[in-house]
Amino acid sequence: MSFEMDEQTVLAKIDEQVKNNPVVLYMKGTPQMPSCGFSSRTAAALVETGEKFAFVNVLADQGIYQFLPKYQDWPTFPQLYIDGELQGGCDITLELAESGELKALMAAANAKVDQA
Repeated sequence: MSFEMDEQTVLAKIDEQVKNNPVVLYMKGTPQMPSCGFSSRTAAALVETGEKFAFVNVLADQGIYQFLPKYQDWPTFPQLYIDGELQGGCDITLELAESGELKALMAAANAKVDQA
C-alpha cells in the first residue's frame, strides 16, 4: 500500500466520522483524561453544554494525528466539528460557549439525528 493511499484512506475515515457524528471533537486524550490544556478546556466546554458529542483521541491514531490538519486545512488540535462543519479550535469553542452559541449549535445538530 502506498503512502498516498494511506492518506486517502485516513481522510475518508475522518470524513465518515465528521459526517456520521453530529458533534465530534478531535482532541489529545479523552474528555476524562485530556493530554493537553487546550483539549482539556475545549472538552470541558462541550461537557458543560450537557449535549452529546463524540470524540477522537488523535494520540491513539497516528493516521488521524498526521492527516487531520489536511482535512480542513486547520493545523492544530483540538478541532471541533458540528453538523459536518469545522467550528475551530480551543479559542473559538470557548467564545461560542461564552456566547451560548455552542449549546445551541450542538443541540440543533443532535436534534437532526434524533429526528432521523
